[in-house]
Amino acid sequence: MIRTDTSAAPPLALIFAITLTGVMGNSLISPVLPDLLDDLGISDGGAGLVVAAIALPGIVVAPLIGVLADRLGRRAVLVPCLLLFGLAGLAVAAAPNFGVLLAARFVQGIGAAGLINLAIVIIGDHWEGTRRTTLIGRNAAMLTVGLASFPLVSGLLAEVVSWRFALAPQALGFVVALWAWQRLDPIRPPVAGTVTDQLRGIGEVIRRPTIVAVLASGVIMFVLVFGVFLSTLPLHLERELGLGSAARGVMLSIPAVTASLVAFNLGRITDRLGRRPVLIGAVSIFVASFTLMGLVPTVAVVGVACACYGLGEGALVPILQDTAVTEAPAEHRGAVVAVWVGAVRFGQTLGPLLAAAVFTATSTSVALLAGAGLATVLLVMVALGPLGRTPRPTPTP
Repeated sequence: MIRTDTSAAPPLALIFAITLTGVMGNSLISPVLPDLLDDLGISDGGAGLVVAAIALPGIVVAPLIGVLADRLGRRAVLVPCLLLFGLAGLAVAAAPNFGVLLAARFVQGIGAAGLINLAIVIIGDHWEGTRRTTLIGRNAAMLTVGLASFPLVSGLLAEVVSWRFALAPQALGFVVALWAWQRLDPIRPPVAGTVTDQLRGIGEVIRRPTIVAVLASGVIMFVLVFGVFLSTLPLHLERELGLGSAARGVMLSIPAVTASLVAFNLGRITDRLGRRPVLIGAVSIFVASFTLMGLVPTVAVVGVACACYGLGEGALVPILQDTAVTEAPAEHRGAVVAVWVGAVRFGQTLGPLLAAAVFTATSTSVALLAGAGLATVLLVMVALGPLGRTPRPTPTP
C-alpha cells in the first residue's frame, strides 16, 4: 500500500509547482503562435502541429511513466521528467527553424507526460476523502491559473522582447527538479507480483464503466481545451478582432479568475450540489461559451464567454482527476491516473489538428461553433453515463 500519512506529505507548494511547470508547454506558446508562425514563415495550419507536437508522445509515454512510478517510486520518475522538460523547453525557444522546433516540442512532451499526473498521484498517496477532493480541486485551480496567466506573461514578453524570450520561463523545470529531489520520499513502493501481474491489474481497473467514462470525457474535453480554446481562439482574436499578442494574452488569461474560484472551492460545491449537477452545469457552460465566441465577434462578448468558459473548466478537470484517483487502488494509482493522462494527451494531440483542419478550410468562427457541437456530445455523455453516480467522498476528521 502507498502510505497516506499526511505528516510525511511533501509541501503543497511543491505539488503546485510541478503542476504549473506541466502546463507551461502550451500556455506560454499559445498567445505567441501567430508571431512564431510569421517569423518562421509557416502558414496558419502550422499552429495545430505546434500544439500537438508536445502532446503526441504522452499518449504512449504517460501510461509507461505511471507503471514505472508505481514500481520505482514517484521521485525516481518525476525528477528526470522535470529536467527533460526544462532542457527541451529551452531548445524550443532557440530553435532555428520549424522542424527543429517541432522536434524539441516532441521531446519536451516526453518530460511533460510525467508531471501533472504525478502531482495528482502524490496528492492521492497522502490524503483521502474530502480533503483529497479539496486538494485536487486546489491543484486544478493552480493548473487553470497557469493555463490562463502564463499566456498573459508570454504575451507581454513577446510584445516587449520576442516570442523566443517569452518561452524562457520553461527553464523553471530545472528549479522544480532540484526541489522535488530534496523533498519527495525516495522510497520505492512495494509492488506485488511481476510486471505482467501489474499490467493485468491495471487492465481490470480501467475496464470499470466509471473509468471508461472518465477516459472518454477526458479526450473530448481536452480536444476542446487545446483544439478550440488554445489553438483556435488566439487566431480568431487576431484575424477577426485584430488583437495583438499582449491583448490576446489578456483574453486567454480571463478564465484564470473564474476557473480558480470554482476549483479552489470544489469540495464545498460538490458536497452541497452533488457531482452530477456540477458536471452537467460545467459542460453546459462549455456549450454556451464556444457558441458565443463563434457567433458574436466583439471583444466584450468574447471576454464574457472566456470568463464563463473558466467556470466550466474549473469544475470539470478536477472532478475527472478526482474520479480517476478515487477509483484506482493504491497499488495501481500511478498507472491508472497516467492512463487518464494518456487519454488526455490524445485529446490534446487530436484537438489542434482537427481544429486546424476546420478553420483552414472554413474559418475560426466555424471551428468555435464546431467546438460547441462537440461539447454538446460531451453533455449527453455526462447526463446519461456513470459519471456523477459515484458516491460523494466521505468527510475525514
